[in-house]
Amino acid sequence: MDNTVEFAKMNGLGNKILVVDMRGRSDRVTPATAVALAADPATAFDQIMAIHDPKLTGTDAFIDILNNDGSKAQACGNGTRCVVQALAVETGRKVFTFQTVAGILNAVEHEDGTISVDMGKPVFAWDRIPLSEEFHDTSRIELQIGPIDAPILHSPSAMSMGNPHAVFWVDRDPMDYDLERFGPMLENHPIFPEKANITLAQVTSRTTLVTRTWERGAGLTLACGSAACAAGVSAARTGRTERKVTLTVASSPNRGKLVIDWRDDDHVVMTGPAEWEWSGRLDPSTGDWQRDAEASAAAGASPT
Repeated sequence: MDNTVEFAKMNGLGNKILVVDMRGRSDRVTPATAVALAADPATAFDQIMAIHDPKLTGTDAFIDILNNDGSKAQACGNGTRCVVQALAVETGRKVFTFQTVAGILNAVEHEDGTISVDMGKPVFAWDRIPLSEEFHDTSRIELQIGPIDAPILHSPSAMSMGNPHAVFWVDRDPMDYDLERFGPMLENHPIFPEKANITLAQVTSRTTLVTRTWERGAGLTLACGSAACAAGVSAARTGRTERKVTLTVASSPNRGKLVIDWRDDDHVVMTGPAEWEWSGRLDPSTGDWQRDAEASAAAGASPT
């Protein structure tokens, strides 16, 4: 496998991430490669975080993000935490600055192993989210699923965290709703010209939320960092919570938690864990991969 690069299978609250080291190369992980890796049960992922050499002075890397359908993603908070953990182990550093197509992300690994990512400022203007029609107040847009007189979901808060989000407010556990059925319809609704991440959010106190997300380009996911940020910001924006909340991701293993802090300077900081699973080598042009022998032995499996 002469054309291979290092990669790691990781997760952020169950959000399946492949971190691929493309530094020192001019090529990219192709959409076809992403689709092939997503179809393989061993490497199935929600997002690929491809680390490239920095393009801007003062940044540590450019991160190219791909969804499991091969499409590009602008932001992935859980994936960014995975990148931070991988680079912290490699370099011994704790503070990093990354460039993505959505902008600059600053991140830090704390002594307890949790990682904070500054996800930037939220965007509320209808044409920048974007929406296909004008809404003066995007904290409550006209969109519903179900009968007109008794909708199952309705009046979501819309915003962008570098990618478009719609947050539907529900009055019981988000796991009780058939998001696998509603998610594709809402993601592809004509009101979202660039599609959208769809989140169900239950407010449980002034400082706590429970969420579940259908992720644009990835489907029903165990966790989505940018969606958690969107839910936390939208809850505060609509007066449902304070600006700093602890968010339980209902679909993640053991209902994992993130802290979302919409600071007074308008930046949204997300804090949570990242977990390494195993590593290997990958051909970014074909999708052929090989698990590290040491990791394979530890897992009781043979390299593919």
